[in-house]
Amino acid sequence: MTLALFGLFSFSLAVTAQDVSYNYDQSTDFAKFKTYKWVPIKDAMQVDQLIDQQIKAAIDAELTKKGLSKTDGDKADLYIGYQTAVGQEKQINAYNTGGGGWGYGARWGGGMTTATTSTINIGTLVLDMYDPAAKLLVWRGKASKTLDMGAKPDKRQKNLAKAVAKLLKNYPPAAKK
Repeated sequence: MTLALFGLFSFSLAVTAQDVSYNYDQSTDFAKFKTYKWVPIKDAMQVDQLIDQQIKAAIDAELTKKGLSKTDGDKADLYIGYQTAVGQEKQINAYNTGGGGWGYGARWGGGMTTATTSTINIGTLVLDMYDPAAKLLVWRGKASKTLDMGAKPDKRQKNLAKAVAKLLKNYPPAAKK
């Protein structure tokens, strides 16, 4: 499973679009958050040290762009944690070979349809942000994408950075007027 997670966001460009969603506590004033601290999420699947560093580096870079500063102290405004998962889906590819006929309706002339199936790995990254003072989850984002298990490490890191940028595109949420 670690091999599958290593390619977590090494996406195949041709298969499917990246799926990103987020939700947040609309009563939270996100302008008050200036610092954050990484925390582990209880019972989350653990990834190896390299993947952990890569995920955190990509998220740290985006949060820095958003004006947040990472701290290791207990006085952080936000606690941040992530979870990963790899699932599998079946893909069916159907091909029609030949056949004749004109117009609409039934075809004639001996055409044949061939179908093949393949297994696709889908990687998911879930990012959670907690307000430690209120002891509440205040923001959650999720990004999922088909994995390219053969991608080189530099391509994987580039794709991970793109996924995290898209995931955090709407963070912080706009203040209510």
